[in-house]
Amino acid sequence: MDFFIADTHFGHDKIRAKRGFASVEEMDALLIDNWNKRVTENDHIYIVGDLMYRNARPATDYLSQLNGKKHLVIGNHDRAWMKTINLEDWFEEVGFVLEGDRKGSYFTVCHYPMLDWYRRRHGAHLIYGHIHNNTCDPYYHFLQTIPQTYNAGVDVNNFKPVTLSELIKNTADYRANYHRHY
Repeated sequence: MDFFIADTHFGHDKIRAKRGFASVEEMDALLIDNWNKRVTENDHIYIVGDLMYRNARPATDYLSQLNGKKHLVIGNHDRAWMKTINLEDWFEEVGFVLEGDRKGSYFTVCHYPMLDWYRRRHGAHLIYGHIHNNTCDPYYHFLQTIPQTYNAGVDVNNFKPVTLSELIKNTADYRANYHRHY
């Protein structure tokens, strides 16, 4: 099975505070537990950027605790920790944009929301992160009008990895509620 997750920010105290956790350790423990409750060693998990940031613990401490065959999409906060490990030891693939095809269902994964992507006109999905649950930026309202775009951020997906079908449902539910207010 494929899972998607973005913006975990393991080890990041500023995000921990915004999320309301008492400590980085509490946030990290919940994220790791939620990840491993859903993802098995045989599952593929697409990390849609910003896996960790300003973490005091080594990157390998986190990576060794996380289940699944990991695919890393590089986010704006990943470059520092990426230099501390051999990426090939931990990831199936690493890139700024990754594409997948599962039983005729195409998807593009990029940390940043995009206006167009490969096979969009043929039903391909775009899975992104970066924006967390920020609805204040001017582009956000426009982004809600683009079909088949899904935010994989933990801040809008109950702090856990989600499947494509769960992303589709979560986004549809959110957009239905969002349009009632705008």
